[in-house]
Amino acid sequence: MDRPPRAPRGVDVTTPSVSRMYDYYLGGSYNFQADREVARKVLTFLPGVPKAAQANRAFMRRAVEYAIGAGVTQFLDVGAGIPTFGSVHEVVRRAGGDAPRVVYVDHDPVAVAHATEVLRDVPSAGAVTGDLRKPRDILASELVGQLLDLTQPVAVLLLAVLHYLKDGDRPYEAVSELLGAMAPGSLLILTHASYEGMYVPVEQVGGAMDVYRDIHNPVIMRSRDEIARFFEGYDMVEPGLVSMPHWRPKTAVEDEAPFAFSAFAGVGRAA
Repeated sequence: MDRPPRAPRGVDVTTPSVSRMYDYYLGGSYNFQADREVARKVLTFLPGVPKAAQANRAFMRRAVEYAIGAGVTQFLDVGAGIPTFGSVHEVVRRAGGDAPRVVYVDHDPVAVAHATEVLRDVPSAGAVTGDLRKPRDILASELVGQLLDLTQPVAVLLLAVLHYLKDGDRPYEAVSELLGAMAPGSLLILTHASYEGMYVPVEQVGGAMDVYRDIHNPVIMRSRDEIARFFEGYDMVEPGLVSMPHWRPKTAVEDEAPFAFSAFAGVGRAA
């Protein structure tokens, strides 16, 4: 396989990355042959996955606009993936946020390298390599210390990332540790895939899950009650934990593609 010229030095482009597969679902250009091949296998079972990715991004925009309206202008986007058009810092700018500060965190070096390039002329935003499984490392990173004031409210975004953490990764403890460093008034903005919103048979979903398992990134579906546990200690913002299109929609929910309902979304505020 020829090495793409934009691939950062030292990155194994033959190993699929869920961040770059997600970029492919969104129609981005920062994915490689190995990512596309595996993503296409997923789509043979669940052709609606791109619609779910789009619904996730649409929820993010509405939630960030809510945060700005609530006076929160600091954002920590963990598992951010590859910034494409309409990423957090762009949404904040359009929403009129005053001097917003945004830190993108991802474990994929391609995502971080691309984000760093995109943000080169955005002094109030940056990207750092990190993993939600190691919240202390994220909090201790130099960039977080430079851009975020943790004595003031921060909006923590965990979008379509927690379902890649197995129970053995202690996801609830990781989220609790990360949020425990945030000031009162901080927000948790979260989406998580669930069987409860799927409109296709479980067996069909299972075929796609096998593809992710084969690349050693299993997707862990959790129930609504299990997802709600991530918000313990946070007051839910109306309308609570709902399917992505139902969270403060700006367009008719009935016009959404069925697969847009395959994940729950919610925003919580720290007391």
